Amino acid sequence: MHKVFVFGTLKQGFPNFKTNKGVRVAGDFQTRQRYPLYLVGERHSPWLVLNEGHGEPVIGQVFEVDDQALDVMDTLERIHEPDGYRRITIKVHCLQSGKELDVFLYGKPLEMLDQSEVNAVLDDEYRLEHAKLYRSRYAQSG
Repeated sequence: MHKVFVFGTLKQGFPNFKTNKGVRVAGDFQTRQRYPLYLVGERHSPWLVLNEGHGEPVIGQVFEVDDQALDVMDTLERIHEPDGYRRITIKVHCLQSGKELDVFLYGKPLEMLDQSEVNAVLDDEYRLEHAKLYRSRYAQSG
């Protein structure tokens, strides 16, 4: 089993949660390090940029997933595509218990960020008000 920290559309109650086949670990979690968090592009995609030490500690949820569920998340996050997210390992801690975990995180390398594409700089959390702006890559029009 793997632990995955989700900060955006894969969170419970958010647009891509149906893709998340994991079991939620109780509590809310925060990254130990600070990272920039943005809404990017015409789809208003949440980007956690892998520029450690900048931005704020990011709040999200942790899910335990099996290999198959991780593969589905990897596909959604397009980790094998040149412009996709990258899966790295980071440390997070539970805001309720203080327990620290090593988890996978999907983030974007700094060199992928085009400042002209940034719609919003988020403080520490991707919220439902941000998710209302999100447009799926796979959305059907009409």
